[in-house]
Amino acid sequence: MELLKLVEVVLKSLDAQGRVAIPAAWRRDWKSRKVILIRRGGKIELSPVEPVLPSSLFDSIKIVDNVDFTDSHSLKRALLERS
Repeated sequence: MELLKLVEVVLKSLDAQGRVAIPAAWRRDWKSRKVILIRRGGKIELSPVEPVLPSSLFDSIKIVDNVDFTDSHSLKRALLERS
């Protein structure tokens, strides 16, 4: 059985610069003011971007031990080897 999702519809007009106002109630729980726009044919999907804490990136990239971090070319080679 498929669960019904709550759907809200609001008709809005674009201003002269192509902007549209998103209702404040819809934006209230967003953690960022940035959004992703995806165009699929004649439709546009808009999704809020969740912020990423820099601390969540620690130890997320593994590279070899003998890399000279002061040499950008050496670092780039080490990162490309991991791909």
